[in-house]
Amino acid sequence: MAGYIPPHFIDELLTRVDIVDVIDGRVALRKAGREYTACCPFHNEKTPSFTVSREKQFYHCFGCGVHGSAIGFLMEYEHMDFVEAVEELAGAIGLEVPRETGSAAPSADRGNQDLYEVLEKAVDYYRHQLRQHPQAGQAQDYLKGRGLSGEIAADFELGFAPPGWDNLTSALGVKAERLLAAGMLIRKDNGDHHDRFRERIMFPIRDRRGRVIGFGGRVMAGDVKPKYLNSPETPVFHKSSELYGLYQARKAVRKLERLLVVEGYMDVVSLAQFGVRNVVATLGTATTAEHLQRLFRVVPQVVFCFDGDRAGREAAWRALENALPVLSEGRRIRFMFLPDGEDPDSLVRKEGQAGFEQRLENASPFSHYFFEALSSRVDLGSIDGRAQLVEQARPLLKKLPQGVFRHMMATQLAEIARLDAAALADLTGVPRPRTGSVRPAPVAGTSPVRRAIRLLLQRPQLAEGLTELDALRGLELPGVPLLQAMIDLLRAHPHLSCGAILEHWRGQDEGRHLAHLARLPVDVPDEGLAVEFSDVMSHIASLHDEQAVDRLLAKSRLGDLSDEEKHQLKQSLAAKSGSGA
Repeated sequence: MAGYIPPHFIDELLTRVDIVDVIDGRVALRKAGREYTACCPFHNEKTPSFTVSREKQFYHCFGCGVHGSAIGFLMEYEHMDFVEAVEELAGAIGLEVPRETGSAAPSADRGNQDLYEVLEKAVDYYRHQLRQHPQAGQAQDYLKGRGLSGEIAADFELGFAPPGWDNLTSALGVKAERLLAAGMLIRKDNGDHHDRFRERIMFPIRDRRGRVIGFGGRVMAGDVKPKYLNSPETPVFHKSSELYGLYQARKAVRKLERLLVVEGYMDVVSLAQFGVRNVVATLGTATTAEHLQRLFRVVPQVVFCFDGDRAGREAAWRALENALPVLSEGRRIRFMFLPDGEDPDSLVRKEGQAGFEQRLENASPFSHYFFEALSSRVDLGSIDGRAQLVEQARPLLKKLPQGVFRHMMATQLAEIARLDAAALADLTGVPRPRTGSVRPAPVAGTSPVRRAIRLLLQRPQLAEGLTELDALRGLELPGVPLLQAMIDLLRAHPHLSCGAILEHWRGQDEGRHLAHLARLPVDVPDEGLAVEFSDVMSHIASLHDEQAVDRLLAKSRLGDLSDEEKHQLKQSLAAKSGSGA
């Protein structure tokens, strides 16, 4: 949607969301005094240096220096642009993002807007064909034969690509070049083009923001190859990172706890028909680390569903290997293997929702499947076999992120191999976890203006009731314009947090300066903050008076003082003399 997001909405949003909840849903946080800590998700480390402050609504890593508000975290962690991050936070608490007309750029993806519009038109076209096309009976019979209701078909916006070579160009009124860019046409060697999808059930693929980015098409009968046909890579569609059904799952389940990964689109839709709505499918590719990163940003647990045959076991092992680099604490993976001759659709029909979900509960934990699969390849009854087990496990364990889970996996390996844990640590490079605390950066000497800014970042409510505002006007000290702007902002919006203050200067030098000050301790107990701030502002007021006297003295040397200025200088000098200064 065109238009920019008004600043007052950003303020309201950051007042209503809790940065601890936002980050804890993606990175497991631990309470540490008044703050929360974790190993930094933006760089590898053994000792937690990543802190989140509920009071400040601000996160910071002492190791790599990354910092910001809840919006900034989503931009860094989930690689969202600013608008996406705002929409994600707003959606999580049920707010609609308002838009205002103006000259500000609406979003970073505006250049791809044409593609989204073309693909949305294609969705409407295919859905209409499923209802109205003379040859849609076969598609309707196929969906009914799979037990799908009209409600589920509508929920997933299923459609029908009819026979023909140039349906889209004529029906949508869209230039061929736009359809080619969206992946809906195929260009032939002679320069002509034709529809990519023909005589298939159509599955629109939506991204996390609900935009159509591509399609999957499934044949209805016969040996037509491929059975599933996906859109090609386009500027808006990347198979290695997108998941079918994730958008619908997040809409259907208010608070997702886990997601089931299956193979095909029909598996997702068929399970939804039986009430299993937390299901996604990869788009014709093996599960990648990027897929898993996206899944773990939504849920703490992922369950893989595979056939129980040899091919299914091999696919499960590939998924396990790809998962190793992303399996930090708080993230869990399980493996569910189907009985012979069953797929998710047939199994849920046979056992119902309750029986199917009980299988999910009983799925093999990552560690169990890991050691079960490796142990099946060797003879654990012999020293040679156990040595082989260690050799096979070593390179895999090294791919796990440093932390408790990696240490526990190494400990389990030591028990199975009947090897001393210390000796195994030398072999695998998995040391015992160390305890320790993060030492904050030393506090540098600060000017009174800098001190006032730090105190306001610590407790923005200190700006209420200030009486020394006139002292800032005309004061010539570094940082005074920023302090004045902060006070004006907080007096107009007294409920802003530290994180919300930083958002007002996002991308500016002032914002980077404020972020640096926000992570420095003020070394004042809570009960003393108001007194400290009052003292600092009084000091600033005295500096203002001193500068005023100096300016009058300099002017008097030139003989340019008015009668009023002479009187003012006389009073100021008398007051200064009386104070003993």
